[in-house]
Amino acid sequence: MGKYLFHASYGQESVAALVTNPRGGTERSEVVKSLIEGAGGTLEAFYFGFGDTDAYTLADLPDDATAVAFSLAAAASGMMVLKTTVLVTPETVDRAIATDVNFRTPGS
Repeated sequence: MGKYLFHASYGQESVAALVTNPRGGTERSEVVKSLIEGAGGTLEAFYFGFGDTDAYTLADLPDDATAVAFSLAAAASGMMVLKTTVLVTPETVDRAIATDVNFRTPGS
């Protein structure tokens, strides 16, 4: 399983649908949870925010392909722009530090 942070910026239609429903926030959270679980994942957190990002979803998903499928489905709706951040554990960073990649700067 991988951990992913989705940043959703809603379009005007999405905001209108959200604010005309007395349970708009709760229902959106329930829909996202159902989508994540339907893809074989687990919803860790769902929050709304102020600013450029309207909603944040933190989820465990089986693999990168599942995360891409989730992102594509959201983007294809035309109702939002979705950015995805792949999260890595401290242990993964430790393994990366221990990995020799023999990096050379351009032109060297």
